[in-house]
Amino acid sequence: MKVLRFCAICAFAAVLASCSSNKRSKFVYFQDIDNAPAVELPNYETRIKSGDELVITVNSTDPAATAIYNVPLSNPATEGDLAGTSQPRQQTYLVDKEGNIQFPVLGEIHVTGMTLGQLRKLLEEKISADVQDPLVKVGYDNFVVNVAGEVKNPRQIYVGSPRFSVLDALSATGDLTPYGRRDNILVIREEEDGTRSSARLDLTKSEVFESPYFYMRQNDYVYVEPTEVREDNAEYNQNNAFKLSVISTITGSCSVVASLLIALLR
Repeated sequence: MKVLRFCAICAFAAVLASCSSNKRSKFVYFQDIDNAPAVELPNYETRIKSGDELVITVNSTDPAATAIYNVPLSNPATEGDLAGTSQPRQQTYLVDKEGNIQFPVLGEIHVTGMTLGQLRKLLEEKISADVQDPLVKVGYDNFVVNVAGEVKNPRQIYVGSPRFSVLDALSATGDLTPYGRRDNILVIREEEDGTRSSARLDLTKSEVFESPYFYMRQNDYVYVEPTEVREDNAEYNQNNAFKLSVISTITGSCSVVASLLIALLR
């Protein structure tokens, strides 16, 4: 009898262990990654649009020959800054509503819809008419991504590289809190034509890598929704705070009335 009881307990424990091992935590990212096939990553190259600020520098083996293609440095020091410690910074090219920039010597250039690489190649072709082997560098000065919701440090992120994924954005904010939904990350995007689009990403599945919203673009807004537990806790705390406020008000009113009655009876 004892042997049969021992065997039954062992079998029950084995079943529990099997169920426990097969159940994946809701906090685990990419739960199917081991069985996922290799996929081609979406194109992460951003496209220049109106409102972008571009940093463009032109160099060559003869710096004097390319000096006229570079705007002078600006001093960001404000009026009254007597210390004079502010470092000069490269002026930027603002893409206007028509999608153009005003470039030294070359004049007006239409840039919207181009990638940074395409604009760099175009400028090198134009400048090479006067300068031998020019080297052009193009980058964004106002590439920002905003992350809000259930992350440890919601904030605006200044992106230094055009290859910046939603995982990079979440990592920069300290990752999701335990109350953030991993399966429903909302990304809101400003499109090149001025409209807005959105998508929801499920970080528990590897198919998120195939989404065109996986790599961030200028001014993307990432929102991490709270779990039901967080919503219930917030509602519970709000209700309790309201009840406490009502009780405090009633108690205070009763105290005032009691004081008046005591004064009248005297």
